[in-house]
Amino acid sequence: MKIYTKGGDKGQTGIHGGQRVDKDDIRIEANGCLDELNSVLGVVRAFMGEEHEFQPLLFRIQTEMMVMMSQVATPSAKRVNNPNKLADDLVPLCEEQIDAITSRMTPSTHFVLPGGNLVSAHLQLARTFARRAERRLWTLHKQDEVPELILLFMNRLSDLLFTMARYEMYREGTEEEKWKHFLYKRPERK
Repeated sequence: MKIYTKGGDKGQTGIHGGQRVDKDDIRIEANGCLDELNSVLGVVRAFMGEEHEFQPLLFRIQTEMMVMMSQVATPSAKRVNNPNKLADDLVPLCEEQIDAITSRMTPSTHFVLPGGNLVSAHLQLARTFARRAERRLWTLHKQDEVPELILLFMNRLSDLLFTMARYEMYREGTEEEKWKHFLYKRPERK
């Protein structure tokens, strides 16, 4: 089977269920954002090395994102026929990981500048891709229902990626570059 089909040469592409849509359709845009995020996570894993403690978690997230992309590529009316099913524990998984990682480092008190080492910088980049994917998924949701699990997971995933980026700096003993204090988290003065 050839990698090129020429089926998209006129600006349309196929989605799950056989329908053809324009390549700039919001469903394709949302899926493209998920694909970009998954690719950035692959770059993060490449920089981490095989023995890094986050490898199994990111591998699981990447494989679940493939399922997610299949679900997003399927119109809601046909989704019941999609054999690819998301795991129910994705949101709790993210929350548990955020709590576990956060417990190992000092609390965040400032907005931080993305960067640091290569892994941290790329985790921050992945966080921004997750936020963009989340925005596009909400746009799609206004037209055709996106499973709630996907919307919740994308919100938690960006928080997890931020936490992992901070931990990479902490683990290495590198100081985060602080921007401004979280003034909104201070108690109100009376």
